[in-house]
Amino acid sequence: MRFAHRHRQHPAASADHDEDPLAGIANLFDVSVAFIVALLIALFSLFASGRMLDPNSNVTLMKENEQGELEIITKRGPEIKVQRVTDRSMSGEGQRLGVAYRLGNGQVVYVPEQEAPK
Repeated sequence: MRFAHRHRQHPAASADHDEDPLAGIANLFDVSVAFIVALLIALFSLFASGRMLDPNSNVTLMKENEQGELEIITKRGPEIKVQRVTDRSMSGEGQRLGVAYRLGNGQVVYVPEQEAPK
């Protein structure tokens, strides 16, 4: 006659053995990678705007504001000037400064006119 041996397990020991105690470490790794990526993006955007913070630099930027209007931001030394681009017609006297061309990829290139020697 054969007897089957039964092993009795402690009730508290059988409930928690299925979980990995190091599973939370993987979550910490994911959070740290996301933090590093966000930090790199912030640093690259800071370096890109570094010329705007330099008091001796001359920078011209063109951007679209929240209302969808184009703005031209010009920085000459410590002076910063913001101009809004509108589609209104204007009249008056002025001087031709140059020509703007739209390229096939949508980029606009401004070519200033050469001043005649005096």
